[in-house]
Order: sequence, then C-alpha cells, then structure tokens
Amino acid sequence: MTEPLIRITDSAQEYLRDLLSRQDQGDIGVRIFVERPGTPHAECCMAYCPEGEQEEGDERYQYEGFHAFVEGKSVRYLEDAVIDFKKDSMGGQLTFRAPKSRVPDISADATLEERINYVLYSEINPNLAAHGGNVQLLELTEDNVAVLEFGGGCQGCSVVDVTLKDGVERTLMEQLPELTGIRDKTDHSVTENAYYQ
Repeated sequence: MTEPLIRITDSAQEYLRDLLSRQDQGDIGVRIFVERPGTPHAECCMAYCPEGEQEEGDERYQYEGFHAFVEGKSVRYLEDAVIDFKKDSMGGQLTFRAPKSRVPDISADATLEERINYVLYSEINPNLAAHGGNVQLLELTEDNVAVLEFGGGCQGCSVVDVTLKDGVERTLMEQLPELTGIRDKTDHSVTENAYYQ
C-alpha cells in the first residue's frame, strides 16, 4: 500500500465518502490534479473518477472507504498538500492547500512548458508589472510554438508588438532554444486598461 501523497483530514474523508456513496456508480473515486502548475495561477482540482477512467501515469492512493488518483505530472506540485473540510452554517466547505503548486519546478527533467512558465514568472512578468501588465502561457503546440496571452496593462496596448518581439519573444527564444516560435492570442481590441493607447 502506497503512503498517500496528500493528507486528507478525517472530516474531509468523511465528506468525500458520503459524496461518493451518493453517485450511481459502483467503484468511483476522485482524481486530483493541478491546472497551470508552477505558476501564480495554479489551481488544485478534484473530479469524480470511476475505476478505469484514470489516465496513464496517474498514481492511485487508498483512503478509508475510497481511492484517489493523482495525475502523474501533478505529483511533485502536490507534495505536502492537505485537503480539509470545515462545517459551517451553509453545510461546509472543502479546502485544498498545496504550498508547492505555484512554485516553478526547474529540476533537470523539467518539461519545456515548466521552463517557459519559470522564465515568464521569474523574469518577464516582474518587468511587465511596472506597466500593470502580465503574460501567461496558454498552450504549447506540438511543434513547440508557445501561445501567450497578455493581460492587465498589456492588453490593447499600442506597443505590445514591440514588447512581444523585443522583450518576451527574444528572452524566451534565447533561453529556450527548442522553442520554434511565439504567438500572441490576446484580443488587443480591448483597450480599457492599456498602458499606452
């Protein structure tokens, strides 16, 4: 039996057992994963997961009365995570604390996506923040093109092309030579918050 990666408190286990027992499926558990891991926008997620619907690379952990699958690539971001349930007048709330979910993991085997996020959040965004702007990675295409979206003061900014070409693109391409290109997916017709209009 593998020692569970995530600590689920007794009250949270009781809540999840009750929730899962009300589903009309026999062997159903939960699947836990992190969206946008290693970025300030990381979100810990949990979904129902009937036996057989887990994904390749998921790790299975047994809790009292139910099981949880943890997405393989989210494992390192969920170390020291705690799921708790607190009752309140509205019934209660499940809380998820994962202190490592937003920390970029730049180990020797970090993926290209993780390394892009590391450069964006450690170097590029601190510079854009001076103008109230930010940029995030939306996706990495199969042919290694990074699709970015600007926000805050960068959205609709008249000099965003200069920022993209001279700053963001140059920095990313220099540091990550396996990138084949950068694409901006921002709708720059929205100019309400633009730094330069």
